[in-house]
Amino acid sequence: MALVVQKFGGTSVGNIDRIRNVARRAIATQKAGNDVVVIVSAMSGETNRLLALAHEVVKVPDAREMDVIASTGEQVTAALTAMAIQSEGGQARSLLGHQVKVLTDGAFTKARIKAIDGSKIFDATKKGEIVVVAGFQGVNESGDITTLGRGGSDTSAVAIAAAISADACEIYTDVDGVYTTDPNICPSARKIAKISYEEMLELASLGAKVLQIRSVEIAMKYGVPVHVRSSFNDAPGTWVTREDKSLEDVVVAGIAYDKGDARVHVTGVEDKPGVVAELFGALAEKNISVDMIIQNATKGHNERADVTFTLPKTDLARGRPFIDEVGKRLGALEVRYDEDIVKVSIVGLGMRSHAGIAAKMFRILATEGINIQAISTSEIKVSCVVAAKYTELAVRALHDGFGLEKTVGPTP
Repeated sequence: MALVVQKFGGTSVGNIDRIRNVARRAIATQKAGNDVVVIVSAMSGETNRLLALAHEVVKVPDAREMDVIASTGEQVTAALTAMAIQSEGGQARSLLGHQVKVLTDGAFTKARIKAIDGSKIFDATKKGEIVVVAGFQGVNESGDITTLGRGGSDTSAVAIAAAISADACEIYTDVDGVYTTDPNICPSARKIAKISYEEMLELASLGAKVLQIRSVEIAMKYGVPVHVRSSFNDAPGTWVTREDKSLEDVVVAGIAYDKGDARVHVTGVEDKPGVVAELFGALAEKNISVDMIIQNATKGHNERADVTFTLPKTDLARGRPFIDEVGKRLGALEVRYDEDIVKVSIVGLGMRSHAGIAAKMFRILATEGINIQAISTSEIKVSCVVAAKYTELAVRALHDGFGLEKTVGPTP
């Protein structure tokens, strides 16, 4: 007998028919000899509807009350799913975040999990019940309801799986696994059978939307095998697991892209020690996170430097006046902004032991006439900033250039 956690996202529980489908799948898994814990999201569109109501009442709603209202979407789905399981002849019990109990810190709307008590889950499974837990939510030390941020149900599922030592955590969604790139813009994209936590973490952070980043971090920390699969068919999906020799043989596992960044170009600051430290120290004080950084110095009588960096577009609106102010303070000749960019990345464990991968990426982009504006690297990824108009061309060229249309990955 195995202990299986199954998480169903908003599209998988989008209406009553789909909730009944979830119920049948959970019952089938139990009848196969497993204890089953189901984690559910709010029905598709429900959280947005609830938050919109809050904003109708007040322009800037209180964060604590926002969590109270946002958490009700998952509460409704949990109860409906338990009822659906009962109507299909199974035994089920719904539990909310404070009942499990999922203990979090006090950061409303973006809380982090501190501990999980799995005793109520075990009590229910011993009675032959399928436990349905409302995802996305927890409770802080003061007893206040908290939520885990967008995609938080993925985090709930993996964290609960880790806490109860589940044998697998199945993430059911509207796609049937992790692909070598976005199939919507690259028809030759292929489903990956098995991928490492490290590769999945990089892909998620670089724009792939299949799994929430924090859920991958927790899975990697506690060694939870995660199976990403479709809720609309029984086909095997993608296993996210520890790296092994077979995974290291795949040089590039996938291509990701992210249109969520903007580029800032600060020209003509003094080329002397402390200038860059002051610029980025000031940004850090304002909680503005920076990604790629490039500095170009010009030698001559009046030595100056240009500093280019990227930051999330969501931070640009509030950060722009402040960046202008810092630029003036540092004597910058000009500060320019460009939101029409995309970050395209290649990811793969095999890049550690294969030289020339970055050079090959640059050649592929150059052959297509795509100019690279910025570059960043890590052990298992290379990212390039290019003009947004080249998004599809860059992704397809890199995907085909690295032969990913032929690579489906090792069999798990």
